Amino acid sequence: MKLPFSRKTRSTLWYWVCLRMSLLALGVVFSITFGMWLRFAIWDYTTTQQIPASVRPELEELRADPNYNQARLWELFQRYYDVGDFLPGMANRDWWWLALFVMVSIPVVILGGLLASRPLSQQFSDVARAARKVAQGDFSVRAPSVPGAPAELRKLAKDFNRMTAKLEQYEREVRVSSAVLAHELRTPLNAAMGRVQGMLDEVFPSDPQQLMLVKGQLDQLNRLVGDLHLLSLARAGQLAMEKYQFSVNELISERLEWAAPQIVAAGVVVQVNAVREFTLMADRDRIGQALSILIDNLLRYAAQGRHCEVTASQFDGAFFLVVADRGPGVKEDQLSRMFDRFWRAESSRARPWGGTGLGLSIASAICEAHGGNISASNRDGGGLAIQISIPALN
Repeated sequence: MKLPFSRKTRSTLWYWVCLRMSLLALGVVFSITFGMWLRFAIWDYTTTQQIPASVRPELEELRADPNYNQARLWELFQRYYDVGDFLPGMANRDWWWLALFVMVSIPVVILGGLLASRPLSQQFSDVARAARKVAQGDFSVRAPSVPGAPAELRKLAKDFNRMTAKLEQYEREVRVSSAVLAHELRTPLNAAMGRVQGMLDEVFPSDPQQLMLVKGQLDQLNRLVGDLHLLSLARAGQLAMEKYQFSVNELISERLEWAAPQIVAAGVVVQVNAVREFTLMADRDRIGQALSILIDNLLRYAAQGRHCEVTASQFDGAFFLVVADRGPGVKEDQLSRMFDRFWRAESSRARPWGGTGLGLSIASAICEAHGGNISASNRDGGGLAIQISIPALN
């Protein structure tokens, strides 16, 4: 059962407004009440001081016990008090005093309401102003958090700033990716077109070998388009997933066997660390794709270390898969960018290998689609370790 004044309720806009309006109303009522009491106190004091000192004690006794001698009490009232003070209706001056206090309290209520609602209005205005700038394409704008504003509105400003930060990041990625994508698409396409044109001009012979070279360049182009399509589906939350329980140990053996020719050619020694049989509820093909990407990444950039270590473990409700090498590693300030699209530690060294620069981005998208994450860290003694973390019960 939700309590009406629980901590969660006290942070709501409704509570914030009700509390301030209630305090303002109570303040006005108490002020008018105090004003009327003060008016009566002053009036009674000044009137009493005008009564002869010989009569004053008698009047005080009769006021303390009006039923003792009502006739004498009314006689003294009629003699020393203004009869208009005892008349009912609008003729009584008390009503005019009450009206005066009400008229004085109206601007006080308005001013107090404006001051009390200023943080609320300021927070709304800041968010609205920032939203207009975002609508004009300025994603660098941030809405400040106004001290004293309702917690709900401050959270709204915080969420708005988080949204604009994401939009700014996406805009930056799109801007950078557009230029890189044009280059990545143009390179194999120009190469294929140049070779075909050379065959037409009889610079190259029209034989199966030349056609296979053209096909390889078009395959690279097709692979790039496919990778971009997969990333687009993942970002839109529409990546097709077919989850079922499978053996992780068998998956590791399978993917290492698929990469065996390249591993042998590179002279890399593989070490698998799995203390027991692990099973995982996930999309086997997607997890295998991520593992293959990490193995391929190792063979491209860390084969000179001659070492590949694949470790599977489970801890605290999460499954971990680590692919580590003894290569050159990555600069510390570059680790957080490794999973950005088209990122390369050295753009020149990726070209001979035909990479698209999307592999680690795809691995990251697969992990996120499973509710997990991927991270990289440099190893003591040299090398890089890339860790996949996925909830064990997915």
